[in-house]
Amino acid sequence: MGINDDYENGDNLINDNDNNDANQKNKKKKEEEEEAALSVERMFESQPVPSWRNQLTVRAFVVSFVLSILFTFIVMKLNLTTGIIPSLNVSAGLLGFFFVKVWTKFLDSSGLLKQPFTRQENTVIQTCVVASSGIAFSGGFGSYLFGMSERIAKATSDTTDFKNPSLGWIIGFLFVVSFLGLFSVVPLRKIMIIDFKLTYPSGTATAHLINSFHTPEGAKLAKKQVRELGKFFSFSFLWGLFQWFYTAGDDCGFASFPSLGLKAYKERFYFDFSATYVGVGMICPYIVNISVLLGGILSWGLMWPLIDNKKGDWFPANLSSTSMHGLQGYKVFIAIAMILGDGLYNFGKVLGKTLSGLYKQLSEKNRLPVADVASPTELELSFDDQRRTQLFLKDQIPAWFAVVGYW
Repeated sequence: MGINDDYENGDNLINDNDNNDANQKNKKKKEEEEEAALSVERMFESQPVPSWRNQLTVRAFVVSFVLSILFTFIVMKLNLTTGIIPSLNVSAGLLGFFFVKVWTKFLDSSGLLKQPFTRQENTVIQTCVVASSGIAFSGGFGSYLFGMSERIAKATSDTTDFKNPSLGWIIGFLFVVSFLGLFSVVPLRKIMIIDFKLTYPSGTATAHLINSFHTPEGAKLAKKQVRELGKFFSFSFLWGLFQWFYTAGDDCGFASFPSLGLKAYKERFYFDFSATYVGVGMICPYIVNISVLLGGILSWGLMWPLIDNKKGDWFPANLSSTSMHGLQGYKVFIAIAMILGDGLYNFGKVLGKTLSGLYKQLSEKNRLPVADVASPTELELSFDDQRRTQLFLKDQIPAWFAVVGYW
């Protein structure tokens, strides 16, 4: 009886082990199937990835040029009105996909299509549009660039220190400002993206968006999005045209409607019916809208009236409204102090988090692996990560080119 019991226990143990192995295999197979279903790169595995030279097509540059002009007008409008520039990556990627898709569809129907539209070409368009329109904001066209001119200098003070705008030095200045970051980041791109796997929210979101566009379901969704974009664009244009007929000059019509009374109107509290503010408010996070509202109430409703009452005490009473020795000087220098303080705080915050993250990743890399912590399969890269790493390292900008450009 004892021998039979031992045999039965041994058989049961073997059966349990076989069942566990089978369960683990089924579980692993199921996980692989789920990973394959969620894998983005497997959907594009059959499509060859063109080299970076083939991604720079004529149609990409033509569409980028047209969209860059459109987005530059939008950025300048926002820069001179709200002062808040939301991220335009999604719009640039969407419109770039739509226009080139229409282009390629027409050529394909006529039998003249030689190169299909790829995700990489879509990224080239989006990058060119965002970079070009970004120069309109970061180049200082709505702030310091024309503020250095003789006209503005004479209007604010009796100074002879000015710099009149000239196309030659502006192009050189923008070239240096725009390419400085590129040349400095190129030698570090592999370390930051491959080695440390730092996350870039804006770039990651745009990449997911472009990937979704080039799937059948994403293409249908992009058509709906472009249709809605055209609908509200037409509404905004017609509303602006309607307001134009009721505008006889500055601070007139629906752009300066005294909804809170004439006393508040003198303190710059009025309602602007421009659709621009509605659109920017919908795009920006709610905390930004609340901050702008509270800032407007505290500054124009409290600070400037209180400082203006000190006219003749804190500053001469006979100064013009644009003089930097009067109320305008308080506005400018208080605003500059707040911008510098906020910028310094965020710089220290980002730098501290970056150094902390790098130190944490370095310490984890130097730590010896433990068998109980993770299995070898968990430490392996997914198919998406392997393919993206391979494509990322495929075409590299030479380090010497970046160093020469930086110097």
